[in-house]
Amino acid sequence: MVLLLVLLLCSLNSFSSAASDSVYDNFVQCFAENKVPNDQISEILYNPTNPSFTSVLVSYIRNRRFNVSTTPKPTIIVTPSQESHVSATVLCAKKLGIQLKIRSGGHDYEGISYVSSGEFILLDMFNFRSIDVDMKTETAWVGSGAMLGELYYRIWEKSKVHGFPGGVCPTVGVGGHLSGAGYGNMLRKHGLTVDHVIDAKLVDAKGRVLDREAMGEDLFWAIRGGGGASFGVILAYKIKLVPVPSVVTVFRIEKTMDQNATEAVYEFEQIADKIDNDLFIRVLLQPITRNKKRSVRATFIGLFLGDANRLLSVTHSGFPELGLKKADCKEMSWIYSVLFWGNFDNTTTPDVLLSRTPDSVNFLKRKSDYVKTPISKNGLESLFKKMVEVGKVGLVFNSYGGRMNEIPESETPFPHRAGNLFKIQYSVNWDDEGEEADKNYIDQIRELYSFMAPFVSKNPREAYLNYRDLDIGITDNGKDSYNQGKVYGVKYFKGNFDRLVKIKTMVDPDNLFRNEQSIPTLPFRGRKVRK
Repeated sequence: MVLLLVLLLCSLNSFSSAASDSVYDNFVQCFAENKVPNDQISEILYNPTNPSFTSVLVSYIRNRRFNVSTTPKPTIIVTPSQESHVSATVLCAKKLGIQLKIRSGGHDYEGISYVSSGEFILLDMFNFRSIDVDMKTETAWVGSGAMLGELYYRIWEKSKVHGFPGGVCPTVGVGGHLSGAGYGNMLRKHGLTVDHVIDAKLVDAKGRVLDREAMGEDLFWAIRGGGGASFGVILAYKIKLVPVPSVVTVFRIEKTMDQNATEAVYEFEQIADKIDNDLFIRVLLQPITRNKKRSVRATFIGLFLGDANRLLSVTHSGFPELGLKKADCKEMSWIYSVLFWGNFDNTTTPDVLLSRTPDSVNFLKRKSDYVKTPISKNGLESLFKKMVEVGKVGLVFNSYGGRMNEIPESETPFPHRAGNLFKIQYSVNWDDEGEEADKNYIDQIRELYSFMAPFVSKNPREAYLNYRDLDIGITDNGKDSYNQGKVYGVKYFKGNFDRLVKIKTMVDPDNLFRNEQSIPTLPFRGRKVRK
């Protein structure tokens, strides 16, 4: 019996290897037919027998849940260095009928940029990392494989009074961040990343390289918040830089339950969307153990686009429960505020932003919500009690209002604009390996999410695309893909979902660019369905 099992496993491994070799050989031939030179093919195409295959695969995995022995692996990895390589990959995937997954930085919380249940190839865009900053026009072309930290550093090299309103994690890839409507700590002043995208280059389902003029305004609209991987392969974005003052101020204040944390969080809710647009405040709520007693700590982290004196006048009149003092305030240039928000110590220099490798990679799960009416003090107290009961899950409140209130919901696919006080990110990280640990922590975050239902948006219960969460719905890209897609689609995009579907149907009718939460095509009769 044991011998039979061994023989069966060996035959399965041999079959898998043979299948991979067959796909690899077909891709080599298809690349050659698309005029990719042989020496370039050998440099950019990896099958599992290549000694570098595993290191290339794991180098941009940012969630350890998807780097275990049972994680499905791609049949081939393609690491293009030229636009023609991307076009050839798209055309060959289409010709050979193989699913294409596209990765820029690997920060997709559910790993869907590099994992799939069926056979797939991974198109890894890390070579597309060029950044060209033009201070005459105050713009920059940024490759989809560049990291946010690299972008901020290159802007700082050219100007000390310009920045970009992107995220605070420096190792997030530009392609996924911008195409999913990435945000940062200047959103109350300047809105989202996509509010400052003025051009783009992508490869469409026909293998064509298109800029804004060639792709048309519908497709250009879709890739500014609708998720680029549903519509093509993003090569680069052209962004408009934003002005930043020569001096900004940051602060970090921790409050426990006996230090008026509940009152401060409650007052935050009242002023989050109304206070001076130059001030962004993030509130971290974390369960802690103190003197052998479980409790919750509230940490208020702020960025103010101005000096400490003006900040203090704003908080004293608008947010007195914060209790901000001059000693809490740190004045610095914008680039050093990037380091502060990235949790680097005060001896760190900006060149650390050029590192493409995070300090650590955890097992993790995230979820999201939007709050439109303040949670009462009793509600907050019940929440804190629940957090202690649940275990390890933390919450992040990100203040809205300001510029976000001024931009219509339909301006970009991202619809969560006016009417939101703050966004919630549910967050849990763990180091324990194994399915039991995964289940424990994922159950915890789901329990807290369920508890929060009365306090958050409804019909739909809104969600943020870049806080990818497969719990809210998935598609198998089969016959019922439109109805499946609508479940999560209206949560991410609200009324913009229908327009995204129409654009998807127009530019990718065969659904080449698909994943577990992609935009579906319209359910026309007779349409060829992807398996």
